Amino acid sequence: MVAESMRDVFDIYTIIFLALAAFIFLRLRSVLGQRTGRERPPYDPYAAREPARPAAEKVVALPNRTPEAVAQKPAAPAEPVERWKDVAEPGSAVASGLDAIAAAAPDFDAKHFLTGARAAYEMIVNAYAEGDRRTLKNLLSREVYDGLEAAITEREKRGDTVESRFVSIDNAEIAAAEVRARNAQVTVRFQSKLVSVTRDKSGNVIDGNAEKVTDVTDVWTFARDASSRDPNWKLVATEAGQ
Repeated sequence: MVAESMRDVFDIYTIIFLALAAFIFLRLRSVLGQRTGRERPPYDPYAAREPARPAAEKVVALPNRTPEAVAQKPAAPAEPVERWKDVAEPGSAVASGLDAIAAAAPDFDAKHFLTGARAAYEMIVNAYAEGDRRTLKNLLSREVYDGLEAAITEREKRGDTVESRFVSIDNAEIAAAEVRARNAQVTVRFQSKLVSVTRDKSGNVIDGNAEKVTDVTDVWTFARDASSRDPNWKLVATEAGQ
């Protein structure tokens, strides 16, 4: 009976201890046995590490800042682009004249001027043929306008008419440039192909040829007040070129 009682007591304690062990195990597992995703990876003493760089190696060298470059003198600035390239030969009288105009009128642009001169040349020739006094007055100096206006008036009195048509303007180049007092003057040589004919009041041809293209060279001088804000140029002189 005693042995049986002892065995019953032992079985009860055994069951209690096993239950406690299981309970403790489950508690530990619930706390320590789950990964949250924030754990550091296990330390690996054999993992390769990038050797630390000395402080001197962490300085980034800037371009042209090597000791040799610092010791050298600064390089001389590049030569400026030719100011009147494709307009005037360096050192020529035309280039010197353009320099003087640019000094008096800083807004002067030779290439832009030539573009405007070509347009004015065609407009003036056509306006003279058509008797368009308004256009001529805006583009000519008083002296040149008075001369052409008188010629137009005489032509109208006779009943003559002029027909003029540009085929092409082959070239426009600056032949001279200068500053006189406050006036900037630029002379341009135009080479063009033109069809021109003058008829009397009966329609008969009295000058030129309506079917012939003629090579024409004109030398015109334009001027403007370099001290004025008005950038417009006017025709001040004309002559036939060779």
